[in-house]
Amino acid sequence: MPLDKYQRQIDYLRVSLTDACNLRCVYCMPEHMAFRRPAELLTDAELVRLISLFGRLGFKKIRFTGGEPTLRRGLIELVRHTTKQAGIRQVGLTTNGLLLDQLAQPLAEAGLTTVNVSLDTLDPTRFRELTRWGNVRDVLEGLSAATAAGLRVKLNAVPIRGVNDTAAAVALAELTLKNDWQVRFIEMMPFANNADFQTGQIVRETELRAHLETAFGALEPLHDGKLDGEARMFRIPGAPGSIGFISPVSTPFCAACNRVRLTADGRLRLCLLRDDEGDVREQLRRGATDEELETLLRSAIQRKPWGHDLASDLIPASRGMSEIGG
Repeated sequence: MPLDKYQRQIDYLRVSLTDACNLRCVYCMPEHMAFRRPAELLTDAELVRLISLFGRLGFKKIRFTGGEPTLRRGLIELVRHTTKQAGIRQVGLTTNGLLLDQLAQPLAEAGLTTVNVSLDTLDPTRFRELTRWGNVRDVLEGLSAATAAGLRVKLNAVPIRGVNDTAAAVALAELTLKNDWQVRFIEMMPFANNADFQTGQIVRETELRAHLETAFGALEPLHDGKLDGEARMFRIPGAPGSIGFISPVSTPFCAACNRVRLTADGRLRLCLLRDDEGDVREQLRRGATDEELETLLRSAIQRKPWGHDLASDLIPASRGMSEIGG
């Protein structure tokens, strides 16, 4: 598998299938968002070819993201193709869950193993405010379908100061008392098209843990304090599920980063919070051979930066979160 210049093994690819979404979450994008034209996006055939190349390079995990990846018509076939690639052991999906009630079972049959569902609150009114027009009932139905299909379920919640960082966070954590789910609280990250809002509303991990421990008592650390992916894991005593904290702002995990991202328009993004990218789509459409593409991918991975520089107010400016694929 490829190594970057810091000798980190890079074996996890997040593939954005579209920058479009059927919600407009306030921390993710403006309400009136313009999305890319279909001709700018990688085709299914181009994605199949690239996923095969990443498998040959030694990548072990691929997660499909968006925008909202369930809007991509070829999603099920892309999952099925990916599971057949040598070396790729885990195929996941990050989604808002609105279409999971229809897609969970066929995705599981195609080989999907895990699903990360964005859910910031269980309160219907607050959910609609945060998403601008969503219905939380649709997400809950999707979660039931994912569980029934045998998928491993993780919930992703982004705490926003004064909005869902107290009672709403406690209600989400309570889900782990009855379900073998992982509820993960992710610090909001600043991006170009929404940076002012995001920077002013960040809730640090220490604050959120204090709220939860007031409600549940001391949380039990898991995995001897080691990261599970990018999350620090805990459990409410006696709960079948677990609670994770992903804190890229207050507690960066750059030293353990093993991922790169392929954007929907065919750029290889080397760090979520830096603008450096390599243009893969251009080389594909110029007729590059597999060997030339492999050389391009290895060269890009080699220059992967150590990490972000938010502490110096270096905020990524070229894309918003929905244009990258989380």
